[in-house]
Amino acid sequence: MKILYLAHRIPYPPNKGDKIRSFNHVKYLAARHELDLICLVDDPRDLSGADALNSLCRRVHVSEFNKFQSKLKGLVSMLKGHSISSGYFYLDAVQRVFDLWLDDHDYDAIICFSSPMAEYIFKSKSLQLTSKRPKLIMDFCDVDSDKWQQYAQNAKFPLNVLYRTENQRLASFERKVYQEFDHSLLISDKEQELFRNVCPDTTKVTVVRNGVDFDYFCPGLTDEGKVGANGPVIAFMGAMDYHANVDGVRWFCLKVLPRVQVKFPNLRLLIVGSNPVAAVQKLNRLPGVEVTGFVDDIRDYYRMADLCVVPLRLARGVQNKILEAMAMSKAVVTTSRANDGVQAHDGTHLLVADSADIFSKSIVKLISNSTLRHQLGSNARGFIVNNYDWQKIMAGFSNLLQERSTPSVRAIQKQRSEEPTVCQPQAGKVAGGLS
Repeated sequence: MKILYLAHRIPYPPNKGDKIRSFNHVKYLAARHELDLICLVDDPRDLSGADALNSLCRRVHVSEFNKFQSKLKGLVSMLKGHSISSGYFYLDAVQRVFDLWLDDHDYDAIICFSSPMAEYIFKSKSLQLTSKRPKLIMDFCDVDSDKWQQYAQNAKFPLNVLYRTENQRLASFERKVYQEFDHSLLISDKEQELFRNVCPDTTKVTVVRNGVDFDYFCPGLTDEGKVGANGPVIAFMGAMDYHANVDGVRWFCLKVLPRVQVKFPNLRLLIVGSNPVAAVQKLNRLPGVEVTGFVDDIRDYYRMADLCVVPLRLARGVQNKILEAMAMSKAVVTTSRANDGVQAHDGTHLLVADSADIFSKSIVKLISNSTLRHQLGSNARGFIVNNYDWQKIMAGFSNLLQERSTPSVRAIQKQRSEEPTVCQPQAGKVAGGLS
């Protein structure tokens, strides 16, 4: 098939959650179909990834954008009554390339990764004029509108007002995307359930989970997971400019870590991930805390750790950091929200803790009990191998591409303008589930 893939961030290197998912999509589809890729870059260091993608795809277009300018465009979009997100990721230059490629190539399918990329579909003159348009698939991944609701609940005025507005605007946009696209993807059953708050009709939704390369993320021969003579080592992995990660690791360092250090004063916490913001860098001053910044091979730090923590209080979708740690046979302590998408069993594959007291006690128990720690790690590895194989997951995705194309966007819009809208928020709720 001839497929055009749009991504809001360049899929390479696959070093954070959304890029891991989009890269594995691109890798799988490019090996079986003729794939063109249009993507954006918000970090100049990622521009080098274009070479790797060019080796996979028929052609690749990468557009770099300035974060500050995009934030201004997002605010302008909000002032015009639209969502911040749809304005943030929209570039006129990308629209021109998109329409040019549509004019000179008959695509069978267009896949958008992340809802803001649908703006290029809605503003495409080439797509609206075609008599037979490609099949349109949206990978929402997570329900982004709900993330803004979570942000609002944990923010003060005036940011809480801004975040609630974005929640409602983005939920409205997500409904529009669902209506106009042929099919939508979500990352977990929990996200599908959550999406019903935005749009009760989920007949065109399929759950396509994340996977993990468990041949790459595997325990080494010398990775015995023993507490060293210099004290236990625990680790947190993640992009350290992402709000949910920053919130989680700060809460852990301030509320949980001191309780554990009473029992293990020599304990070391490794905070491993790129672009640590100032609030994370300050954690370096705390006893036993080391903020590494970017590392060449994150597996070295997984192997160094006796156990891993994922203390996310704001979490949606499937947390790749949990999948990777489990694939490395590491015992994991995490929150129920972070485990929602993974669906591992508490006490069998990992430990779940939501309060600082239970979180600290769980860590102490694992450090003190090597048998339990190793058993959890072994169970975790088996759980990943059985449930998170990318090849099996993507085989289900491929089936969606085989369905025939549908009429043009213009024809659908004309038809729907003459019919009542089926997809509305549930009674008693506004967009995004706010009461």
